[in-house]
Amino acid sequence: MNAELKSQVVALAQEVGFDSCRVAVCSPPPHASEFRDWLEEGAHGEMRYMERGAEKRGDPQKVLRGAKSVIVLAMNYFQGEDGRRSPASAALRRGRQTAGGGRVARYAWGDDYHDLIAAKLDEIDNYLRKFGGEQKCYVDTGPILERDHAAQAGIGWHGKSTMLINARLGTWFFLAEILTTLELPPDAPERDRCGTCERCITACPTGAITAAHRLDARRCISYLTIELKTSIPLELRPLVGDRIFGCDDCLDACPWNRFAQVSRESAFAAQKSTIGMALRDYLDLNDEQFRDMFRHSPIKRIKRSGFLRNVCVALGNVGDESDLPALDRARHGTEPLIAEHAQWAINRIRARRAGKVAAMC
Repeated sequence: MNAELKSQVVALAQEVGFDSCRVAVCSPPPHASEFRDWLEEGAHGEMRYMERGAEKRGDPQKVLRGAKSVIVLAMNYFQGEDGRRSPASAALRRGRQTAGGGRVARYAWGDDYHDLIAAKLDEIDNYLRKFGGEQKCYVDTGPILERDHAAQAGIGWHGKSTMLINARLGTWFFLAEILTTLELPPDAPERDRCGTCERCITACPTGAITAAHRLDARRCISYLTIELKTSIPLELRPLVGDRIFGCDDCLDACPWNRFAQVSRESAFAAQKSTIGMALRDYLDLNDEQFRDMFRHSPIKRIKRSGFLRNVCVALGNVGDESDLPALDRARHGTEPLIAEHAQWAINRIRARRAGKVAAMC
């Protein structure tokens, strides 16, 4: 096996901006059976792409015939706890952009990581081709169980939330993979360092982490606000709180994050375009304005209807009477998904107002 080539690849990965680069043997992932059981339980919800790619996820040879190694890369996206990179990040971390604002998961504060990381993977791919390698590159897009391969490579270990944890980066990093026909020396896996800690489990607002290493996506706020394309279940809407894109609660709770350092990638800093807007102001965005505002953001992937659905739910949970005119306009709009959630929000705000008035009498 080519140890010298591996050293060159690790150096190149560091040069283009990755924080860790390790290698695993390209073999069936150890949790392929558990993944199939999870699908059979329906815990993946409406993520049909997981069903379609199930066979490939259980056998990487069906992704790239003749693959011998999986190069796993990690990129830190942490922006700090005090907004050192950008004043916007501190506001988002506190859970509000302004009075009346909503929470966005950290990974979506800046530019879309898919585009940024894909370009870096292309550089490594082109380098490996010089040595006769054939590659398949993925950044959260391919039919592979990436956390299994990452754990085998020693990037981190499986946390009880099902998220990967790295002793140096905590939980704040993206994963990317390169399957290659070149045989590179594998790295040793990292041991599980969670011990008896269950902070991530108790931190989940909806009880989506049903047991250690067991996640019911149908209850996960990240699933509800990003992957789910239809109505958010009524019983879960109050638990979404003011979150309008994703949820970081199980990640925030992890004590390993005390070691996290600010990312050296400036593209992940919070975007000024979304700072300073009250939640209700999003409701007046038309399709063109939405696409322009979020053209570089992961938020664009859920489209305007999905995002405004989330905004309506957040307003139903934290809004007040000043938000009713915007919600009323949304209620009378042409998109049923937005209209339904706007009506729910109006009812919630009016009920809170009625309760306050009753308490004062």
